[in-house]
Amino acid sequence: MATRRKVFRGLIFALVVLCLAPVPAVAAATGPKYAVAGLHRPAELLVDKWGVPHIYAADTSDLFFAQGFNIARDRLFQIDTWRRRGLGTLSEVLGPSYVEQDRAARLFLYRGDVDAEWASYGPESKLAATRFAEGINSYVDWLGRNPSAVPPEFGKLGYQPGHWRPQDLVRIRSHAIGENLAWEVSRAKLVCLAGAGASRYLRTLQPDHEAAVPAGLDPCSVTDDVLKVYYLATAAVKFTGSGFQTQDTTRAIGDATSGSNAWAIGPGRTASGRPILANDPHRFADALPSGRYVAQLSAPGLNLAGAGEPWNPGIAIGHNDDIAFGLTNLPIDQTDLYVYELDPNDPTRYRYGSGWERMTTITESIPVRGGAPAAGKLSFTRHGPVVQVDEAAHRAFAIRTAWTQPGSAAYLGSLNFQRATNFREFTAGMRTWGAPGSNLIYADVRGNIGYVPAGLTPRRTGAGYDGLLPVPGDGRYEWNGFYANSELPGQYNPASGYFASANDFNIPPGHPVVSNYEWQMPYRKQRIDELIESHPGATVADSLALQKDEKSLVATQLLEFVRGLSSSDPDTARALELLRGYDGVASVDSPGAPLFETWLMKYLHNAWAHTVLPQAAADALASNVNPDVSLLIASFADPAKWLGPDGAAVRDKLILDTLPVAFRDVAGLLGTDTSTWRWGSLHHQEFKHPLGSPNVGPNPVGGSYHTIHPSFFHPLTYAQIIGATFKMALDVGNWNGSAAINAPGQSGDPRSPHYSDLNALWASGGSFPLLYSRGEVERNLDVRIRLEPAGG
Repeated sequence: MATRRKVFRGLIFALVVLCLAPVPAVAAATGPKYAVAGLHRPAELLVDKWGVPHIYAADTSDLFFAQGFNIARDRLFQIDTWRRRGLGTLSEVLGPSYVEQDRAARLFLYRGDVDAEWASYGPESKLAATRFAEGINSYVDWLGRNPSAVPPEFGKLGYQPGHWRPQDLVRIRSHAIGENLAWEVSRAKLVCLAGAGASRYLRTLQPDHEAAVPAGLDPCSVTDDVLKVYYLATAAVKFTGSGFQTQDTTRAIGDATSGSNAWAIGPGRTASGRPILANDPHRFADALPSGRYVAQLSAPGLNLAGAGEPWNPGIAIGHNDDIAFGLTNLPIDQTDLYVYELDPNDPTRYRYGSGWERMTTITESIPVRGGAPAAGKLSFTRHGPVVQVDEAAHRAFAIRTAWTQPGSAAYLGSLNFQRATNFREFTAGMRTWGAPGSNLIYADVRGNIGYVPAGLTPRRTGAGYDGLLPVPGDGRYEWNGFYANSELPGQYNPASGYFASANDFNIPPGHPVVSNYEWQMPYRKQRIDELIESHPGATVADSLALQKDEKSLVATQLLEFVRGLSSSDPDTARALELLRGYDGVASVDSPGAPLFETWLMKYLHNAWAHTVLPQAAADALASNVNPDVSLLIASFADPAKWLGPDGAAVRDKLILDTLPVAFRDVAGLLGTDTSTWRWGSLHHQEFKHPLGSPNVGPNPVGGSYHTIHPSFFHPLTYAQIIGATFKMALDVGNWNGSAAINAPGQSGDPRSPHYSDLNALWASGGSFPLLYSRGEVERNLDVRIRLEPAGG
């Protein structure tokens, strides 16, 4: 039946395309017309008034070509930068100061079996990538004939956009999420400074577990800068003056706070009797343009709408005619740091088993603008790229990642399920998904909902090898392949009538596969559950409101320990009074949120760390960018267990000692009259152009680290670093009833009206209709763009 329906749709679409082919001259004059080499038949890009392109082509080959052409038209500087950073070719256009960054990036390129790589993304992947790259190149060629249309960034930097190869899309891995490495290093430092038991203060482990120090590991050998090359290879890059500058702390914050919210609500819990699927990925909130791009792709047999990575063909988050899909990060531990003993007589050899094994070393020529090519020396052990060598200590470090495996180009696995019409086909399409670890949320027009976890999960072998600390690279700790995605626990039509994910611990008790012990804190998920369960007859508007919810369950729990306290100190008394009236909602207008968030993030956790650990270890723990405050809350709830026999008094003193310091801090910024305090007066967000101008904002924003509407902000500047710039809520089956937002605008070209036109809507918590039917697109049309085969 589904096949017959697809064929029927294909025939109807083909007729529509044939009818569109001889477009009247007046219609063609309504927008730009491009004659492009490589296109087989005419295609149309209908850009709606919110900047979303609806791409219509005669077949999928031309569809992916047109998608590539369009993304180059709208986001060329962004995707050109992504490609150069990922391949390690920045020096070619920016000069010799970027050779080390290029060398670092090349360490993490995919160098495996190319045929296996293409096969892992499905039978359409090579065609999709090839035609997508050809579409980008066609636009680059058009710019060569029309130099005035080249995005201004290229002129400022003095180089031209480059051509793509299909394999560029799959060789680059360094944009994937790899959060576990930083925690391994932090844990090793705590163990070095305060013993094995100190790691319990770093993060809650689920299922309940105690991190083991691997035999043969000297935790003190793991230096603070051991991940410098990894961060150089993977960090977001920004232009300062004439070149790129990497932001190590920004990448660290991104890895430590990576996450998203998503839920599927079944028909029994909605007003319409149709499912609702909502998703808001959390990405760098200061990036301009954003890390997602919204589009519709239509050809016979394929009709998709939603968002994807700008540099990938297809749609990763959205829907087709039959199913809807979203995702959150499933924090599978896909990375490990290996420590090697080096041969004192030959630092290219490392201890393995009973002997020595030689590193594989290659030298690549790195083109350098204005100079001779540089020799990039790249060394690898059997486990992965070597990121640090200390010849004096006869020690080296390498990073093992799932990125070396076929199918690990981030989010490209969505090509496998975009034609699915039911849960069985969707699940089958997820079987080879490699990276990043993802919770895929599902709903369909028949009223079914579900959840499919996916990602390469290593089978670790070796006594005490749990992935939580670095391990010796001498053969005692290995990966023995990977668990099949089918071994991870999914759900289909759960009894609760909904499924929600917020990067929370979601492995059923006793399940044999533990993909990770480190998860995001439970508060966002708990609040989502609370709101969904309290709102029967849910609507799309309810999901949009839920995405904006700013109530912090961390605040409501911690404030219980504040309410009974008093103090004769004036500042402490005023702070206590303000927090007693705080409802935990970190809204822009809240006077309590500035005090609470400052107190928690700058003072309370720091003081708690110095209460439970010696000075040096406490300093290390307090430096973490996303402290696990669930441990602090647990210690306040059971103070005798965590803080000693007089734990309650210790807890109360911690609160009373830190509150006045936080109060004076905020008063110094907002004034002494607390009635004028507003969270949005401190907490802000600005979209920053890579070259520094034109920026968009700043915007006052609400939310915090622990709210559904998230804001992972810098605790010293209060600038939002991670947030939800793209959101969607889908009315499954009534697709025109769906909504989305993508800030600050769809385009990355400062000359475009869609560069910043969505900023005010996003900042106010608004959304726009995510249109699907051709009629609705035509009624909300901004510009009609026609692509025709060159010479046609």
